[in-house]
Amino acid sequence: MSARTPLSAVALVTPVQLMIGGIIFLPALYVFWLSLNQSSFGQAPTFVGLANYAKVLADPYFWKALLNTVIVVAVVVHVELLIGLGMALFFASGVPFRALLLAIVLAPYAVSEVSAVVMWRYLFEPDVGMMSRLLATIGLPPIEWAVNPSHGLAMVSLLSIWLHLPFSFIILYAARLSIPSDLYEAASIDGASAWTSFRRITLPLLMPALLIAALFRYIFAFRLFSEVWLMTGGGPARSTEVMAVYLYLEAFRYNAFGSAAATGWLLVLASLLLALFYLRRLYREMFARA
Repeated sequence: MSARTPLSAVALVTPVQLMIGGIIFLPALYVFWLSLNQSSFGQAPTFVGLANYAKVLADPYFWKALLNTVIVVAVVVHVELLIGLGMALFFASGVPFRALLLAIVLAPYAVSEVSAVVMWRYLFEPDVGMMSRLLATIGLPPIEWAVNPSHGLAMVSLLSIWLHLPFSFIILYAARLSIPSDLYEAASIDGASAWTSFRRITLPLLMPALLIAALFRYIFAFRLFSEVWLMTGGGPARSTEVMAVYLYLEAFRYNAFGSAAATGWLLVLASLLLALFYLRRLYREMFARA
C-alpha cells in the first residue's frame, strides 16, 4: 500500500502540473524565444540573439520607466504596509462597529480600477474637483497630475495605495488575530508597556505575515499598469511611464514584439530577484528558528 501511495499522489497532481505548465511555462518560454528574435506585424521572426536586450538597455525611456517603477513601488508598498499594520492593530484592539468599519475598509478592493481612476480624476480635477477645492481652502495648490510628472506619480501612488490597501490589511489583521492573548496578559503582569509588547511580541510574530504581504505587493506593484495608463497615459512626454506601460508601447504602438518580450523578461528577472530576497527572509523567520 505504501509503495503505491507515491504513484497515486503523482497521478492526482499530474493534471494540475500539466495545466500550470501549459498556462505559465510554455507561454513564458515562447516569450523568451520571441525576445531573441526581431518580429512585428506581418513579419516573420528573425533571430538576432541578445540584440533586443541591448536595444532595450540602451533606451533612455526604459531607464526612466524603471526609475519611475522603483519610486512608485517603494512608496506604495512601504506606505501601504505601514498603514495596513496600523489599521490591523487598531481593529484588533476592539474598535466598536467593527463589522461596519471592516466593510468600509474592504470596499475599495471591490471597485474596478477603471471606475476608481474615473472617480479620482474627477475628485482631483485641478479646476472643479472636490479634493482640489479642499486643498485650496487650506492654502495648498492643486495636484496637477496631467501636466506635472511628479504630481502624476504621486497621484498614481495614492490611487494604488487606496485600491490595494485592503489586501495588505486583511493579511496583517488575520495574523494579528492569530496571536494568543495570553502572551499580552503575561507581558502586562510583568509590567511591560504597550510599546514593549508591540516590539517584543506583536512585531516578531507578525514578521512572516509582513514579509508575505510585502512579497506579493512588490510583485503586483512591479506590474503596475492600469492606474498609470488610465490616469496619465505615461505622459506628459513619457515622463510618468512605468515598466508595464513601456512594454505595452513597445508591443502595441511601435509593434516591436522582440523588444517588448525582452522588456517582459527583464521585468520577470527583477521580480524574481526581489522575490528571492523576501523568500529567504521568510524562510529564516518561519523555519530557521525551529
